[in-house]
Amino acid sequence: MVKLDRIYTKGGDSGETSLGDGSRRAKDDLRIAAYGDVDELNAALGLVARHVPEGWGPRLYAIQNDLFDLGADLCVPEDPTSTRSRLRVTEEQVTALEAWIDLENEGLAPLTSFILPGGTELAARLHLARTICRRAERSLVSLTHVEQVNPATLRYLNRLSDLLFVLARAANAADGDVLWTPGGHRGARA
Repeated sequence: MVKLDRIYTKGGDSGETSLGDGSRRAKDDLRIAAYGDVDELNAALGLVARHVPEGWGPRLYAIQNDLFDLGADLCVPEDPTSTRSRLRVTEEQVTALEAWIDLENEGLAPLTSFILPGGTELAARLHLARTICRRAERSLVSLTHVEQVNPATLRYLNRLSDLLFVLARAANAADGDVLWTPGGHRGARA
């Protein structure tokens, strides 16, 4: 699969890096930025995983693996003429996220207001991961304007941000959501 016996290669010293197909791209290329944001999201989920209730850990670990699949998908541009089999994100991975969303959302009260990204430490970490996920999604959308991308990757990130929102609400369930009060604290500033 992957064998890394040398961590530095000096190949990126000029501001370029190699994609999975061997082609070279600038490190600020839209494709590199997209899977860089996915990598940052994965690191944020690593922090989340340290504080989750029993039962969430294996699912988050599966999502972290999915995000590596997504990065692998993005690092090899689609080539309809290629006969090589490449790792691609699948609809089954998206469906698994939807199932977890439905399961966790079942026990939550309907929202009557927007919520603030906070509450418990776990909820705050989940909201941070959600915002990183949304950035990764925006980066991927930018890439789709100039290159062909597996559509399941975009659906996966969209669903994952929804899941992270629901999990943050579940993490705050005991204390309740932190609700937004539009204009309600203007006079409270010191």
